[in-house]
Amino acid sequence: MGVRIVTIGAAVQDVFLAGEVLTPKREDDGSLVAEFALGSKLDLEKITFSTGGGATNAAVTFSRLGMDVEFMGQIAHDPAGAAVIAELSHEGVNTARVVYSKEHGTGYSTLLLAPSGERTILTYRGASTHYNPSLFNLDDIKADWIYVSTLAGNFELLEKILSAAKEHSIKVAFNPGKKELAETERLKALLPSLSVLSANKDEAALLFGEGSIEELAQAGAKVSNYCVVTDGPKGEAASDGQKVCSGGMYEDVPVIDRTGAGDAFTSGFVAMLALEHSLEEALLYASANSTSVVGQIGAKAGILRSGAQLHSMSIQSREISEAN
Repeated sequence: MGVRIVTIGAAVQDVFLAGEVLTPKREDDGSLVAEFALGSKLDLEKITFSTGGGATNAAVTFSRLGMDVEFMGQIAHDPAGAAVIAELSHEGVNTARVVYSKEHGTGYSTLLLAPSGERTILTYRGASTHYNPSLFNLDDIKADWIYVSTLAGNFELLEKILSAAKEHSIKVAFNPGKKELAETERLKALLPSLSVLSANKDEAALLFGEGSIEELAQAGAKVSNYCVVTDGPKGEAASDGQKVCSGGMYEDVPVIDRTGAGDAFTSGFVAMLALEHSLEEALLYASANSTSVVGQIGAKAGILRSGAQLHSMSIQSREISEAN
């Protein structure tokens, strides 16, 4: 039997609106602004329907690598929820553990996509931010890994997940969001329960203090089994407590849309660890997955499939004793 993994967290429908009318202008202070007159009717060149949410994006990464994947999140019985279920089913993801909200609609985002790849997002977070932990049944969960994206600061649900994982000897990967990071001390107390902690440089600095991405990855690996820290196009670093690895961009490609790039990176990293690849191979695949995603519109279209041919990238590896 292959690797079994459950992803838990947000699910939304995304609608991308693209066109020259969305090209921003530069203000005197250097900021970029796109303005639309009230009452105007503006023509667009393209509209793309997709689905997103960190946990569904990760589920597709895992499924395309041949893993046995279940998604657990909260949506509603509405068209957006139906779109989420349809896409996950098409990708071979089991949705039997999905929870349905009676009070809130499925999360929905309209993304105004500028020609540069930057975007402005109008978001209704809906059911994805109103979790009822009592509705999440984890008693009979059977998995090798649980991948958790942000739970909108719902520590009761997070603690329930970690407790179930401990009871069933399941490894947990967590990519916290701003609401979890806002309660820094409470989050830090849970880090020893994680197999993988993923954060960007600013987020990691909130937990461990200022430092380079290599230093932050090492600090994270002192409390979690693995820690990976990203710094956008400047690179990334990961540590398992024994060594630290760092790299730059997998490939410098034109950016069409950055949506889902972080999810693609973290899920790619976790996937390689789950498949028992090395730390270096995990960084390579994570970077390649993220690079592929930004080349297409939507969070899932560019996610790599099993058998994708990857070229090498420069990754530096150092033993911790030597690095210090």
